[in-house]
Amino acid sequence: QVQFVESGGGLVQPGGSLRLSCAASGTTFSIYTMAWYRQSPGKQRELVAYVTGSYKNYAEVVKGRFTISRDNVKKMVYLQMNSLKPEDTAVYYCNGNPHFDSWGQGTQVTVSS
Repeated sequence: QVQFVESGGGLVQPGGSLRLSCAASGTTFSIYTMAWYRQSPGKQRELVAYVTGSYKNYAEVVKGRFTISRDNVKKMVYLQMNSLKPEDTAVYYCNGNPHFDSWGQGTQVTVSS
């Protein structure tokens, strides 16, 4: 069974940066497209970014500010978030794309002054 453990969230001021990490287990990690998603209160979970091989794709609202990367040896996925805005406040999750049925607990990112 695939499992994901996200970390690295926290409280940051607008314009600040955070780096999220995700540890994956229970799957042949390297063959999957990996992604970050986020969910804000009252909203549906949305796809933020995904990476497959050397190809990366980003939601328009984060393009130019966020960078996704992965380490297939360590089975890790990262999300570097710069120039954070209050609207980036959400719980962030990693998963495959398309996603597996199981989700981790996510990591809370709060952007506020």
